[in-house]
Amino acid sequence: MNFLRGVMGGQPAGPQPSGAETIQKLCDRVASSTLLEDRRDAVRALKSLSKKYRLEVGTQAMGHLVNILQADRSDSEIIGYALETLYNMISNDEEEEPEESEDGDSSGLGKRNSKSVMLEENSQKQADDLGVQFTEIFIKEQENVTLLLSLLEEFDFHVRWPGVKLLTALLKNQCAQVQGVILVSPMGVSRLMDLLADSREVIRNDGLLLLQQLTKGNAAIQKIVAFENAFERLLDIITEEGNSDGGIVVEDCLLLLLNLLRNNSSNQNFFKEGSYIQRMKPWFEVGDDNSGWSAQKVTNLHLMLQLVRVMVCPVNSPGATSSCQKAMYQCGLLQQLCTILMATGVPADILTETINTVSEVIRGSQVNQDYFASVNAPSNPPRPAIVVLLMSMVNERQPFVLRCAVLYCFQCFLYKNQKGQGEIVATLLPSTIDANSISAGQLLCGGLFSADSLSNWCAAVALAHALQDNLTQKEQLLRVQLATSLGNPPVSLLQQCTNILSQGDKISRRGSKVQTRVGLLMLLCTWISNCPIAVTHFLHNQANIPFLTAQISENLGEDERLVQGLCALLVGICIYYNDNSLENYTKEKLKQLVEKRIGKENFVEKLGFITKHELYSRAAQKPQPTFSSPEQMLFDHEFTKLVKELEGVITKAVHKSSEEEKKEEEVKKTLEQHDSIVTQYKELIREQDTQLNELKEQVSSLKTENEQMQATITHQLSQIQQHKDQYNVLKLKLGKDSAQQLSAQAEGAQVNGLQSEELTGLREEVEELRKQHAELQVQLREKDALIDKLRSGPAPPVEGIATSSENNAELLKELETLRSKVQSQTAEIGQLQAERRDLLKKAMVSVPTAAGSTDGAGDSGKIAELESRLVALMGETEKLKEEAKSSLESRAGLERQLAEANSTVAILQTEKAKLQQEVADSKKEQDDLLMLLADQDQKIQTLKSKLKDLGEPIEDEDDLDTRDQFDEDEDEEDDEDDEN
Repeated sequence: MNFLRGVMGGQPAGPQPSGAETIQKLCDRVASSTLLEDRRDAVRALKSLSKKYRLEVGTQAMGHLVNILQADRSDSEIIGYALETLYNMISNDEEEEPEESEDGDSSGLGKRNSKSVMLEENSQKQADDLGVQFTEIFIKEQENVTLLLSLLEEFDFHVRWPGVKLLTALLKNQCAQVQGVILVSPMGVSRLMDLLADSREVIRNDGLLLLQQLTKGNAAIQKIVAFENAFERLLDIITEEGNSDGGIVVEDCLLLLLNLLRNNSSNQNFFKEGSYIQRMKPWFEVGDDNSGWSAQKVTNLHLMLQLVRVMVCPVNSPGATSSCQKAMYQCGLLQQLCTILMATGVPADILTETINTVSEVIRGSQVNQDYFASVNAPSNPPRPAIVVLLMSMVNERQPFVLRCAVLYCFQCFLYKNQKGQGEIVATLLPSTIDANSISAGQLLCGGLFSADSLSNWCAAVALAHALQDNLTQKEQLLRVQLATSLGNPPVSLLQQCTNILSQGDKISRRGSKVQTRVGLLMLLCTWISNCPIAVTHFLHNQANIPFLTAQISENLGEDERLVQGLCALLVGICIYYNDNSLENYTKEKLKQLVEKRIGKENFVEKLGFITKHELYSRAAQKPQPTFSSPEQMLFDHEFTKLVKELEGVITKAVHKSSEEEKKEEEVKKTLEQHDSIVTQYKELIREQDTQLNELKEQVSSLKTENEQMQATITHQLSQIQQHKDQYNVLKLKLGKDSAQQLSAQAEGAQVNGLQSEELTGLREEVEELRKQHAELQVQLREKDALIDKLRSGPAPPVEGIATSSENNAELLKELETLRSKVQSQTAEIGQLQAERRDLLKKAMVSVPTAAGSTDGAGDSGKIAELESRLVALMGETEKLKEEAKSSLESRAGLERQLAEANSTVAILQTEKAKLQQEVADSKKEQDDLLMLLADQDQKIQTLKSKLKDLGEPIEDEDDLDTRDQFDEDEDEEDDEDDEN
């Protein structure tokens, strides 16, 4: 402890140890101390010396500090000291200390001599090299980085914060190597993403800086961070901090978003599909009062606009760019940007970047381009936004970058927008010119012929974009007439451009503007390329070709070479797209002129000056015109494409001789004939292909129908086989009794006619039985009345005893007759029941037999017919439908016959049940009648015995016999009638 006091506090007397010695002793104390407090004090002392003695601490203490991180993780204080010491060794960020001047102020930076500045630069370079070396030593063991990542899971502020700063310093010094270690570390990126959720702002903010370094140039880590919900967290932080009005934290979030999205199509697609584009709209909601923008707000809004441009950058895939442009229009982001575009008081750099952003949002999107065309500036009277922007472009007092941005916006508005191109050209046509308002065409013509060379170049390029790949507008622009001065006839726009070009050449002798002539030549080349009518109009002026050949053939300075190359390109276009309508300027005569006046090799060499120019390759890289100075604005991106396309074909056209030209024309004619023949054959092949496809469809449909028919026929054959089996079973059952089968078939043939007659006979028999039963009941009632009369009558006299005995004899006789009659009726009822059962058996046997015989006869014929049809089906597919239809009809007929037979059987069964019920009722009534007769007989016997005992006279038995005989005769007659 005394040693530490000597280091930290007052210095004792005697010789003082050097810094290296002190650090060596502290390292020994860290390595050998057993008490945690001693190690903690030693690490604290190393931390205090790590800035002044950075090299010594780094070389001697790094290994001991790493051991502390591994061994003493339970003590957050010593871990924090160790992390801070490592950060001081590795970090290259030195704290800025103001230097005092000779006058005592701190603004002596301007008074320092160059020697001190060089010394500071050298020392800073050495410090940077030292930090890189320590970083290499630290990350040489990958376990050290993994250990640092695990320490970041500690929530303690004194551990997490220095750990974040240390890892950030490591990434700054050796980004790729540390990224590789973190990428292979399990949950390494996820641990770092957790820093954004820390409630302590200082850790969250330093975590943003750490993620910025982590995501630089590593697409794999960028994807992992994006899928760890980084977009959601970053957008939430931006919203919490106040969007564009936020502080440095918003800037850090935007920089991290740029790292994640720039040149990463996967993350861009994820950002779009996650509906995060819609959350960008509130960023650009600026108020009416745009005065007093803070520098931080300008920086934030500038980064926000860059984020929008990243999503719709022209180098992105067309599909992804188109979908992002659509989303920006649908959510109102484009409308919000146009509001900023037309607002007042917006800083110039923000306005410029907004114009560039709007340009790329509308580029190639018809819907967005149409919306932009409808935007009006808040002026009185309202003017279209395009007109207001063009006014800034041709105004030489506007900033150069703003004019370049307006030109880019106009180019993007016309890119693949034939509708917009037509609207711009229409403002130049005589029928649509409005003298009371300023149009886009008027502004372009004014800029084209102004004294400012930059305005000339911008207007020429803008007008060339209105003609790009649009033959109709090239021909329409030939109608434009210009009034040059009072009293002189109007001249065409094409002629005026060549006039200015020739006049510029005269002025150029006095040091003129190359930029103007380059712009006009680019406009003329774009205008007449692939437009023979425009070439004819250009050649119609007799002075144009001599002027161009004179320009090409002269030996001018280095600055004029580009003009010579463009003049050669213009002449080459006149040769290549010449339709030979002018006798003096046919293809052959122009080539002879080039050969005599210029020379073919010299012409091709001058043509090659264009692509060899240093600014050509820069303009060919990207569509946006980015120039550091106005003098560098010489080439347009779309024009470089045209040069690349035409240079080769023009060279070939110039070198071809007349004979080769004739041969080529013959070849062209032959090719045209060949093409016409090929076209005819192609049409024939298309027709045959169409017919073949139709036939294929028919064949497939017929195959389907055939399969359906085959299935139907198979099903019908199975049904027919079932009918055959049923027929054979019935035949076997009925084969034992052929005679009975024949009678059953005979009866079955007339079953429908006999069933009703038999039923009628049965009903009549039942009615007869009912009548007889009623008569018997009447007789019984008469007998009952007689018995009651006998019971209630007076006692017979003595003299009437003989008479009563006779009556009794007659009564007994009558009773016997009644018994015999009842017995005969009972036998007759039994016989009727037997006959009824026989009839029912016959009916049950005849119905299926008849059905079976009918089916069997029909089925055998149908089977033969079906077999013959099946043979015919194999060769004649067209008859399938009719045969199937007939099969279906026959099947329906069989089903109807079966249904009729089943209904007949059901009816017979119903009638049988009714008859059985009626017979049962009759039997029951007969039984009741027999019981009554037995009771009556018993009563009569009893009464007779009593009368005999009393000596009463009984009715004569002869009378009873006579009556019984009469009744028996009547019964026999009734039976004979029934039998008949």
